[in-house]
Amino acid sequence: MRIRSLGVIDDAVVELSPGFTAVTGETGAGKTMVVTSLGLLLGGRADAALVRIGAKSAVVEGRIAVPTGAAAVVRAEEAGAELDDGALLISRTVSAEGRSRAHLGGRSVPVGVLAELADDLVAVHGQTDQQGLLKLSRQRQALDRYAGDAVAGPLAKYTEAYRRLRAVAVELDEIVTRARERAQEADMLRYGLDEIAGVEPRADEDVELAEEAERLGHAEALSSAATAAHAALAGNPEDPEGIDAATLVAGAQRALEAVRSHDPALAALADRIGEIGILLGDVAGELAGYADDLDADPLRLSAVEERRAALTALTRKYGRDGQDTASVLAWAERSAARLTELDGDDERIDELTAERDALRSELGGLAQALTDARVEAAERFAAAVTAELASLAMPHARVSFDIRQTEDPEGVEVGGRTVGYGPSGVDEVELLLAPHPGAPPRPIAKGASGGELSRVMLAVEVVFAGTDPVPTYLFDEVDAGVGGKAAVEIGRRLARLAKTAQVVVVTHLPQVAAFADRQLLVEKTNDGSVTRSGVKVLEGEDRIRELSRMLAGQEDSQTARAHAEELLAAARADA
Repeated sequence: MRIRSLGVIDDAVVELSPGFTAVTGETGAGKTMVVTSLGLLLGGRADAALVRIGAKSAVVEGRIAVPTGAAAVVRAEEAGAELDDGALLISRTVSAEGRSRAHLGGRSVPVGVLAELADDLVAVHGQTDQQGLLKLSRQRQALDRYAGDAVAGPLAKYTEAYRRLRAVAVELDEIVTRARERAQEADMLRYGLDEIAGVEPRADEDVELAEEAERLGHAEALSSAATAAHAALAGNPEDPEGIDAATLVAGAQRALEAVRSHDPALAALADRIGEIGILLGDVAGELAGYADDLDADPLRLSAVEERRAALTALTRKYGRDGQDTASVLAWAERSAARLTELDGDDERIDELTAERDALRSELGGLAQALTDARVEAAERFAAAVTAELASLAMPHARVSFDIRQTEDPEGVEVGGRTVGYGPSGVDEVELLLAPHPGAPPRPIAKGASGGELSRVMLAVEVVFAGTDPVPTYLFDEVDAGVGGKAAVEIGRRLARLAKTAQVVVVTHLPQVAAFADRQLLVEKTNDGSVTRSGVKVLEGEDRIRELSRMLAGQEDSQTARAHAEELLAAARADA
């Protein structure tokens, strides 16, 4: 990795060994920036506070070797990245304003893509993880993670059933708790539908009635106009001397008929006048019929206005903007469907109750299968951690798991008991430690000293490392709180792990650093920064001086030097 303007680091290059790399240095020298840098490369959260004071941005660039066909390679290529001689080139830039940019294989990518690669590339284990493992929820997650598919399969089925149960329970609760509101809504809809049914409106009836009311309200004027028009067209029997249009048109036609044979043009005009006569006759007949049919009936007009008033009352209440009867009928259709739904509440409650009870029964069976899988995995997990503790100078310590359930009358039935349940099952999982023979198993937070707790947690992390299918493991000062023989055993155990994977350890223990294949020293310059020359590989005399400093705080102490040489010799012999 190349790190620029990150924290105390001005510009430095970190070259990690394929085996075991130990990163050492004085407190505050910037060792943890190595961890932070790797976190940024793998999609970690960007923070403007990480940018070195006075710099515009911090930049981390990394080259990670990956096997062909690995899941990380497939995902990277999907994002458009290209491999560089079998390696992924990753860079991350964080500006002083907090903005972040990521590049993968020469392509700009969302930071989330880097996070997707992380699980397949590096497993990070640090003091934060140790403290998190003191929480019961994290201990259950740790057990499930160790168990793998043995728990993942039952847990997936349980989770699916749990989600269905929660959805059914929420719907049932909503219907029951809102029963009064829904009943009030049903009464309102029923009243409206009864009112509309009492009037029995027809589509466009209001338009028809408006036209009829207009006609009836002006019946006398309409009758007088129709009669006068009829007389003008066909004559008035009471006025035999009057001249009407039909008589005049007939006279015109007769005048032309007498000479039509002499000129085809005039014959055509005669025919057209004949058509006018026919049309006049038709119109005159219709006017006569209209006048005869027109009835100035005050009673009918009153009935029409009364009907219109009833329809207007409906449109004001149920119509869209009080416009027409069609919108009233549409409201009635929607309300009838809603009323059917509301009236079916009792039936729906029965259906949901039956479904809820069936799901609770199913959930109980799935929870039992999940518990059985956890119990089996817990025995293996505890045995593996106990074996690791023997390698960490705690040969008589025993680790076990307490897997228990809590009685709850509202829970599910498991093994003949009604117990509480949640999205992850019915189990409370707690890691217990008996540090020596005769000591009762106690929760690790209460039953272990600081040094013992660190070793238990390191043992857990090492067991995880053996099950995680990733090529690189980063341990950030997980050896804090231990020393002496235990520290030697920690170094030995990490060295063994490094035979099958790349291991990077940020440590302050010389006993651990002595087992490393490569030791990197992070040191500041006089101005308090870490420059390119501030991260260097220690070999020969330089490594002995650093181990002496870590042992006694004095690089040139002959006693410390002798001890440092002895540590290195013992570590090489053990390898």
